[in-house]
Amino acid sequence: MICAGIDIGSRTIALVLTRDKEIIDTRITKTGFSPVSNAKKIMEGIKADKITATGYGRTLFEHHFNSDTVTEIKAAARGAYEMTPSARAILDIGGQDVKALSINESGKVTKFEMNDRCAAGTGKFLEIMADSLGFRLDEFGENAVSFQKEITISNMCTVFAESEVTSLLARGEKPSDIAMGVHVSVVKRAVSMIKRVTPSNEIFFLGGVAKNKCIKLILEKNGFKISTPKDPQIVVAYGAALIAGEN
Repeated sequence: MICAGIDIGSRTIALVLTRDKEIIDTRITKTGFSPVSNAKKIMEGIKADKITATGYGRTLFEHHFNSDTVTEIKAAARGAYEMTPSARAILDIGGQDVKALSINESGKVTKFEMNDRCAAGTGKFLEIMADSLGFRLDEFGENAVSFQKEITISNMCTVFAESEVTSLLARGEKPSDIAMGVHVSVVKRAVSMIKRVTPSNEIFFLGGVAKNKCIKLILEKNGFKISTPKDPQIVVAYGAALIAGEN
């Protein structure tokens, strides 16, 4: 049986196609201003026996396709557990939210926290900070790693943090030093969430921000053992596809 999972997030849409739990196809595109239109495009040519949607746009997708829906919390836990059965703690930093989950030996969610009320500590936050410092998002982490001076970013509110970055630049601080300060502030917020849901220091890290090597490096310096899948952006969609096959 061929099953599809689609994760319609605030920034990207990820599609995973499975056959007997094995991934046979993956697709990723930007969500853009028309999630339904872009979801239709990514679904072109896809023939699946069952499909389950997750993410912010799951209900909208359900109205246009014959699909089931599942929360991204459950989908993230299912995908992570299938990829790494020993996983007990999950950190998911996406475009517009941050999730910290604790799962048991059966892969069931036992506790979670989610920050989705503001962009603080999210991929969007990093994107705005990178732009303020003149970096491309894909080079932001690498430039931060080359820092020479520790700088503290005191504001996590995106508007105030952007103003703080502008002030630091005007003061003559180096962009790479400020960039590291931004990354440290993101990790501090994530670590506080992780510690509230689990005592484990072994973290399965997923979401688009998991591609940022500086975030991973700082987490490791904080005593965490980080496991990141080859493509951290498809884990939730993979979980949704697995759930589709089990329902």
